[in-house]
Amino acid sequence: MSIYFDHSATTPMDSKVLEAMQPYWQEHFGNASSIHSYGGQAAVAVDMARAKIAEILQVKPTEIIFTSGATEANNLAIKGLVNGLKLRGIICPHIITSAVEHDAVLEPLNLLEAEKQITLTILPVNKQGIVSAEDLRQAIKPETVLVSVMYVNSEVGSVQPITELSTVVKQANNEKLANWSHLSVSERGDKPQLIYFHSDATQAPNYFDCGLENLGVDMLSLSAHKMYGPKGSGLLAVKGNVPLVALLHGGHHERNWRSGTLNVPGIVGLGEALALATLNREKNAVKVAEVRDYLVKRIVEEMSKVVLNTPLENNSPSHAHFSFLGAEGESILMALDLEAGIAVSTGSACASNTLGASKVLLAMGIKVEDTHGAIRFTLGKHNTREDIDELMKHLPGVVKKFRDMAPDLTPYQGKGVTAHH
Repeated sequence: MSIYFDHSATTPMDSKVLEAMQPYWQEHFGNASSIHSYGGQAAVAVDMARAKIAEILQVKPTEIIFTSGATEANNLAIKGLVNGLKLRGIICPHIITSAVEHDAVLEPLNLLEAEKQITLTILPVNKQGIVSAEDLRQAIKPETVLVSVMYVNSEVGSVQPITELSTVVKQANNEKLANWSHLSVSERGDKPQLIYFHSDATQAPNYFDCGLENLGVDMLSLSAHKMYGPKGSGLLAVKGNVPLVALLHGGHHERNWRSGTLNVPGIVGLGEALALATLNREKNAVKVAEVRDYLVKRIVEEMSKVVLNTPLENNSPSHAHFSFLGAEGESILMALDLEAGIAVSTGSACASNTLGASKVLLAMGIKVEDTHGAIRFTLGKHNTREDIDELMKHLPGVVKKFRDMAPDLTPYQGKGVTAHH
């Protein structure tokens, strides 16, 4: 029996998505930039997907930039904006992000800071992994140009208050404009540079509204393979007033924002996946949460010396993140996979080959030694209570085996499950 509990890493492709993509591999294989009929068929498919996506995300079709995934979209949002602002004469602007962002946001920002192209503020989070709107308000400076805060955390499932944070940004922008407009014409100078808000929403569309207008954001990144679509296809939705500069050059695709032959099957699949996720969002959220809550209940009742790291009152319904104290997470993962065919994770798949404690867990105030036993269960729409029953035939024994091998369990003599938060 094979059971998959790692949907934050990737999801199996929905059969309806595969069906929608199928004609564009062989039958309608044209390059969407070609002007003959083969290219025209591909271009129509791209245009239809773009229009479908734009309606869901509450932007214009021309405000969708197709990418290879959210990593590229995040890099385009950050580096593209910094380079675009340079053309306006804005050098070394200030950017604000959070301590629990994906590396696809933090690494570009850290690189730009190291190169002295930006100054950077990294906001802390509370024990639930949530950014404070007041902390954001306090961090904003006259030279702030971008706030980038993820929608749903990929490791523990915390949901950020994006609308509340975007309200803070709007208030700061309104204050900038008001102060400028009150100056005399001779004193005003150029109109002040406003702050843009970007959100990496990769983990969100299966369960949460991603409309840019509803969220109050200017840019939003998505990946198809996180919502039962194909790998290698994603997007950046960007409001028309954001001055981006392309990262890739050598063609005139995507209105000069992203050079490269369009991935027609991937774009079609992305459009279908987002449409299905939106259509079934409420139903799937209820179903997945019920199975996730059953998983938590079983672990709480049947296992000891466990810390629940997912804030159940403010979370994605798919996530259940635990620290199994006194055992190594990697060992648990491998044993479940090899002995029972059950796939789980120790954290973000993009960082799973790196050593060291999770920066997300550390930012939440979790002790270093407690991060070593971290296991992330992320459920999907096909998981059932029977999957949980099968897991619990193996998990307690696996954890016990590795605890028994540990040299000293003195710090972990307490019984029962602890909610970290």
